[in-house]
Amino acid sequence: MVNPFQFLQEVRAEAGKVTWPSRRETLITTGLVILMVLFASLFFVVVDSALRFGVGLMLGVGR
Repeated sequence: MVNPFQFLQEVRAEAGKVTWPSRRETLITTGLVILMVLFASLFFVVVDSALRFGVGLMLGVGR
């Protein structure tokens, strides 16, 4: 078993190897994620409405 002091040293060494994204990269990525969520939401609303309409026609609901 590794002692806690050595473990913390190794964790610190590994954290030093991490390359963090720049502020610009983070903002661009966040914007793209939000845009994809909006497109996916719109897609599912349209598909849900179409399926609801189709099932309604088949079952004769809403006449």
